[in-house]
Amino acid sequence: MILVINLNASLDKRYELVDFAKGKIVRAKSVDNTPGGKGIHVANVDTILGEDTVVTGFLGGKTGEFVAGKLEDYGINGDFVDVAGETRSCLAILTEDGAQTEILEPGPEVSLEELKKFRKKYAELLDKADIVVASGSVPQGVPVDFYAELIEDAHAAGKKFLLDTSGDLLARGISAKPDFIKPNRDEIEALRGYRLHSEADVVREIRHFLDEGIEMAAISLGSQGSLVGVDGGIYRVTVPEIDCQNPVGSGDSYVAGIAAGLQRKLSVEEIMRLGAACGTANAMESESGYVQKQVVEDLLPRIAIEKIA
Repeated sequence: MILVINLNASLDKRYELVDFAKGKIVRAKSVDNTPGGKGIHVANVDTILGEDTVVTGFLGGKTGEFVAGKLEDYGINGDFVDVAGETRSCLAILTEDGAQTEILEPGPEVSLEELKKFRKKYAELLDKADIVVASGSVPQGVPVDFYAELIEDAHAAGKKFLLDTSGDLLARGISAKPDFIKPNRDEIEALRGYRLHSEADVVREIRHFLDEGIEMAAISLGSQGSLVGVDGGIYRVTVPEIDCQNPVGSGDSYVAGIAAGLQRKLSVEEIMRLGAACGTANAMESESGYVQKQVVEDLLPRIAIEKIA
């Protein structure tokens, strides 16, 4: 089983507008309401791929009830801790010029008692899991070293842990040696405190991560694919040119592919290929954190993998 942790779930509201003008009345052409959060995207894609998947975290209030109902509609197996606060909403505003503006609420305040309930649920679910994925931000009240503690618990139970977050959560998480990370260039620069100017700089950072005890480190290069370090080697993963509809959620879909590949015990190259195919397939859809299984399969042979170091 793949256990996905999404501590700061959301209701994602996607507005399509002709234009966005500050201080004016703006009428939306269309509105979509979907369950959101990076981990929910991961769980959705892994469910589509046919993997036994459970997503957990915190849900609260009427918004939380709506998200839980939507997950059920999507066929996603959710097992959340109820909290007193209201699950957040996140707004994405898309205009005809191709720009996207996002408004992200911080999420509810989680109490110590609610944290304890989650740790108990995590222990129960961890016993059934093979792979654990933790994605995204955390709500208020969750300590910055929380992911690091979950990683340590997973490793003590002999389970692999994939971490996709940023800032202090990433820095503390790395200290617990997750089995996989995928920071982008901006997140690495924020983490390290200096700029990356070349591919050689990116390769150097990947080697640093491997030296720190992380089994697989991937750095996204956007439409150019990614660089991945694993088993002491550095690989360039190149994706085909596509008609990009919506890149939001492609990183989450990539992580879902990596998790599925590990669950299936594929070879290193097959795992990288599945991750890249899922990330690319998501970009071909208008909905974030969604792929079509046949599109993923069609993309697999079109992913190029080259060992460069």
